[in-house]
Amino acid sequence: MAERTAREETTATAADRPPQGDLGRRIERRRRELGLTREEVAFRAGMAPGYLAHLEEHSTAAPDSGTLLRLAGALRTSLTELGGGHIDLPPGIGHAARAPRLSELGEQECRRLLSTHGVGRLAVSTEEAPVVVPVNYSVVDDAIVFRTQPGSVSIRGLGHEVAFEVDRVDDALSQGWSVLVRGPAETVTDPETVRRLAERVYTTPWAGGERDVWVRIEITALTGRRIDVW
Repeated sequence: MAERTAREETTATAADRPPQGDLGRRIERRRRELGLTREEVAFRAGMAPGYLAHLEEHSTAAPDSGTLLRLAGALRTSLTELGGGHIDLPPGIGHAARAPRLSELGEQECRRLLSTHGVGRLAVSTEEAPVVVPVNYSVVDDAIVFRTQPGSVSIRGLGHEVAFEVDRVDDALSQGWSVLVRGPAETVTDPETVRRLAERVYTTPWAGGERDVWVRIEITALTGRRIDVW
C-alpha cells in the first residue's frame, strides 16, 4: 500500500482513518512536531513505513520494548514521554542540560512559533488579583483569537492591556521556547467577522460547552526566548 504524503496526512479527516490508541496519537504528534514524514521516522527507527503507519493508526497495536526504544530515539524523546507517563505532571521536570544557552528570539521567529494554534496562557488583571487562565487559541489576521463563555475570567481583561504567553518544553532534550504577546483585548461582535473567524480557526475549545464569545487580542508587543544546548 502506497504511503500518503505529509500533505495528505494533514488534510485527512478523522472519518478517513482507523481509531488510534494513546501510543499512536503520541507517535504521530511527536513526528509532526519534528516535521518528519513516516518514511523518515521509519528509517531512523529501522522499521518498515507500513509498520509505523500501523502503530499510528491502530488502537490495538502493541510493539515490544525494543521497538519502542528505537522509536523514542528516532523521535528524540523518552519512553516515558512516548507512553504518556508524564500526563499528570507539569512540563519541565527533567534536569537542565550540561551546557544550556538562553537566547532572545527575533520578532519574525516569535511570529513563526506563534503563528498556528495551540494552548496559550492569558494573563488579566481583576479587582481581586492578577489571574492566568489557559485557552485554546488561533492566529487569524495577525491577532490572537479564542472563544469563551459570557462571564468567564478570560473576558475580564476586555478593553484593557493583557498578556498572552505560549511555550513549548522538550523534557527529553532539556530545551524549549516561550513567546510573550502584549496588547488590548476586545470582543468580536460583527456577524461577518465572527463567521470568518469560525471558518479560519484551527481548533475548538477543549473544555467544550457553549463558548460563543469571540475575543481578539491585538499584537502590539512581541518578545520571546529559547533555551537550547551547545
